[in-house]
This record gives sequence, structure tokens and C-alpha cells, in this order.
Amino acid sequence: MAVNIFEHRRIMVVGNNGSGKSFLSRRLADITGLPLVHLDAEYWRPNWQAPPRDEWLARQAQLTSAERWIIDGNHSGTMEVRYAAADLVILLDVNRLTCLAGIVRRRGRPRPDMPAYIVEKWDGEFLRFCRGLWRFPKVRRPKIIALHEKYPGVPLLVIKGRREANRLLRAWRDDAAKRAVRV
Repeated sequence: MAVNIFEHRRIMVVGNNGSGKSFLSRRLADITGLPLVHLDAEYWRPNWQAPPRDEWLARQAQLTSAERWIIDGNHSGTMEVRYAAADLVILLDVNRLTCLAGIVRRRGRPRPDMPAYIVEKWDGEFLRFCRGLWRFPKVRRPKIIALHEKYPGVPLLVIKGRREANRLLRAWRDDAAKRAVRV
């Protein structure tokens, strides 16, 4: 599916843990100039405390009411709020071993998509996180596809790997440079 990224003002980026959602989203924000929202940075409070559900739903409504955005992150319980408001959804459907390698590489390092007070550790929570990584194709991907079927007017761009993501980013960066020359 060829996508003119510049036709879209509300882009939702979803995918498995470690699939490269935040990396892709940061590059897209640089290329398009759209404001970027990392859901994990909005969601997590100190010591991995979650906000109350009604507060999180209100925050989702606030975030998606903006005219322009890239929102990166899954948060399955509120995904439909974002899907219904998006005009493009990008699904990073990356191999689980590649995702696991990405998680292992970033573990223990500060992440721009997380609040500074959150520290990822190698503990039982990490093992549960990895279990979720393995269940993505059977649990989360079907939810995303069901939302696509419910909102068929919202294009769904499925990216199957990092090589494909990088190829698309290069093409979009080149397109942005051509647009800048024309102006």
C-alpha cells in the first residue's frame, strides 16, 4: 500500500512491544512536523502506577481531539478511542524475535517515550512483559484487525519489518525534501 504520509494529520502507530513504534513515530514527527504523543509517557505514574480508568479515558479524548497528532502506543483498553479519531493507522507487525531483541537492547536505558522516573528492570514484571510480547499475534493483532473492520474508512498500513519501515522512512524523508524545494 503506497501511502502519501503528508495527506494525514492524525496518525496512530501500534504494534508489539519492541517493534519500533516509538522509533518510527519520532522519525515520522521529524518528517511531517506533526506533534508526537507517546502514550506510555502520558500513562505511567511513578512506580508503574496506572491512572484511574475514567481519568485515562478523559485524557484519551483530550489527546485525540487535537487537529494534528501522531500517537504511539497500544493501550488496548482505549485503542478504539484513538482508532476512531485517526485518519491513518500504522501497524508494526514485526517478528517476535526481532521485538525481543529490541526490548533487550533498550532495557535499563532511559527512553524518550517513557517518563524519566520510570526505570525498566530485569524482574518478574519484565517476564510478564515478555509473555505479552509472545501473545501479540493471537491477542492484540486480532483486536487491531477488528477495529480496522469496524472503521474501514481509516487506512491501515501494515509494516512487516524494520527493513520495510526504514525504506518507507527514507521515501517519506525524500518526499519531504522535494516538497521543501518546491516551496
